[in-house]
Amino acid sequence: MKTIYLDNAATSFPKPDAMLAAMISYQQTIGANPGRSGHGLCIDAGRIVYETREILARLFNIDDPLCLALTKNSTEALNIALQGTLKPGDHIITSAMEHNSVMRPLRFLESQGVKVSVIPCSPRGELDPDDISKAVRNDTRMVVLTHASNVTGTIFPIEAVGLRLKEQGDIIFCVDAAQTAGALPVDVQRMKIDILAFTGHKSLYGPQGTGGLYIRKGLEKKIPPLMMGGTGSRSEFEKQPDFMPDKYESGTPNTIGIAGLGAGANFISGKTIAVIRAKEEQLTARFLDHMIALRDRVVVYGLNNAAIQTAVVSFNVRNITPSDAALYFEEKWGILCRPGLHCAPSAHRTIGTFPQGTVRFSFGFLNTSEDADYAAEAIIGLINR
Repeated sequence: MKTIYLDNAATSFPKPDAMLAAMISYQQTIGANPGRSGHGLCIDAGRIVYETREILARLFNIDDPLCLALTKNSTEALNIALQGTLKPGDHIITSAMEHNSVMRPLRFLESQGVKVSVIPCSPRGELDPDDISKAVRNDTRMVVLTHASNVTGTIFPIEAVGLRLKEQGDIIFCVDAAQTAGALPVDVQRMKIDILAFTGHKSLYGPQGTGGLYIRKGLEKKIPPLMMGGTGSRSEFEKQPDFMPDKYESGTPNTIGIAGLGAGANFISGKTIAVIRAKEEQLTARFLDHMIALRDRVVVYGLNNAAIQTAVVSFNVRNITPSDAALYFEEKWGILCRPGLHCAPSAHRTIGTFPQGTVRFSFGFLNTSEDADYAAEAIIGLINR
């Protein structure tokens, strides 16, 4: 039985050959700690880190690569942004479709006196920019939104929100691009994004344990780090550096992972976001077309429109639990997917699938049209078993 991987929203698999090659090359030929010595291998390691920073900066239209700190994932990046920015008495706006990487830090901050407004979304996961604008108050410090839902694939109108916020005052706009970095165009300047958090192991095709945080130049002065320690810079001082990216990069970095992330981002740049998006849109549309004939037995959540969602499809087969369905898909068809709440209980409450959740098939650039057809056949097999 063949194996079909449809869990790319959790982590992409397989990875490009270049990613693993870059990691092996680093470990076999360099292996040194960037910024911690003055010898040649240390300089080579530092070059890998900086070149990865440059590749990512070009991908997101960031003017200065040094405005981009490398983190271990988007969760760390979001915690730096949220916990570093918000103080008791501040007001923040978010949406009902957020991942727990946003909601859990916000609920903690709420217990410390931060005021949190959660904007309702439609049962299909849609956000109206007007609702964000209307929720802005005199004490609003930040708006944090996902770029696209990891449950329904619904793409949020980030640019429209960013433009409106700039007209409404000095409000920080933070975007969680965990599901879109590498899969959709992300332009921090055009979208008026002040803070961008992303992960490396999903659509950027890097290894797990990599990610990043962009902070608009000057804003970092107001955001303390979560962690302090050695940075390889200003070692004569016992105070943490106050400049990007060192301020947020204490301790020995995951250089081997960063080498892989750079190779993954290079793969994206070589293919181009437009080509990747077109392929994933085609796969999603093909699968959704199959679902039309099954609508009496299968409920598909979200927009059901590949042109305005990511390659994420959440569904339930009537009278079958998501966990039972996922087990059947793996054991009988070799399809690897994810059932449940996807670390986003608020999103599932919004679309009406809490507490059981859904089955999620998430396609990636390296999937094929045959995979989409096979996935539909597996659902028919489940219905007819």
